[in-house]
Amino acid sequence: MSTSSSVAAPADTKVFSTGKYTAVTAKIELERCTTKPSLSNPPPKPLLLVSPSEAGEYPVLVFLHGYLFYNTFYSQLLKHVASHGFIVVAPQLYSVAGPDATAEIQSTAAVTNWLPDGLDDSLPPDVHPNLSRLALSGHSRGGKAAFALVLNKVPKSATSLKFSALIGVDPVDGMDKGKQTPPPVLSYIPRSFDLHMPVLVIGSGLGDVKKNPLFPACAPKGVNHKEFFSECREPACHLVARDFGHVDMLDDDTKGIRGKASYCLCKNGKSREPMRRFVGGITVAFLRAYLEGNSSDLMAIRDRHELAPLELQEVEFLL
Repeated sequence: MSTSSSVAAPADTKVFSTGKYTAVTAKIELERCTTKPSLSNPPPKPLLLVSPSEAGEYPVLVFLHGYLFYNTFYSQLLKHVASHGFIVVAPQLYSVAGPDATAEIQSTAAVTNWLPDGLDDSLPPDVHPNLSRLALSGHSRGGKAAFALVLNKVPKSATSLKFSALIGVDPVDGMDKGKQTPPPVLSYIPRSFDLHMPVLVIGSGLGDVKKNPLFPACAPKGVNHKEFFSECREPACHLVARDFGHVDMLDDDTKGIRGKASYCLCKNGKSREPMRRFVGGITVAFLRAYLEGNSSDLMAIRDRHELAPLELQEVEFLL
């Protein structure tokens, strides 16, 4: 493990526990809004919104789901983040998709461009977004899409808003024998990403392990979190959960065929709850550091790995 120079850390951090705010969810569909039937400016994609219910102005996180998953599979994780004072916008980018991620990257740009005119009216009364504090995150192929968007890898994906932080949750740039899928994101040149923002890369220790011989690993070597982090410039953080798998941050109960497949196709840890708390907590600590200017929780985790709810395999900070 490698870390930067030591900084005094507080005795404890509460980011791995539920925060002080009451997190509420709302689903906004394209043709009809289940919670906002009079919404005059519907979003370009269906959304799951998770926010504090208490009045206030909060930073915003756009979260992109993994390949062929539903945004609702991340409800518990997103509630954890929202309970610490963040608004989470999780679009359903597609229901069925092939290997090319171009369309979902463009859809993410469209959702981002909708935020200034549509998000405020979609939230609970007296809850308002602070779009000057905006972050982007994605899991698995959603992580690839997030990196591709900020790296301007595809046409028609310009955003009117500026992201201030980027989070890859076990990002993957392809699954077929460790090869990239279009559009390619990785260059295999260390520190080559020209992102102009801080980056957090979260990895799973079991992601590159096959569940069974019939299917590839869900986060194969050569296209997973390790290569994404190796191409990031400072400031960047890389934390890897040792005994947990690629989808262990999902809800415990993921319904339907796709939900059941999440237990069958990827190597899993013994329980999803620790990984979910870890991903939620480190996300909160990172967002506090780079959206709110308070790095105490992030530095505490860097210096005292035992604060995390699971064993960390790697902890690397480029500051």
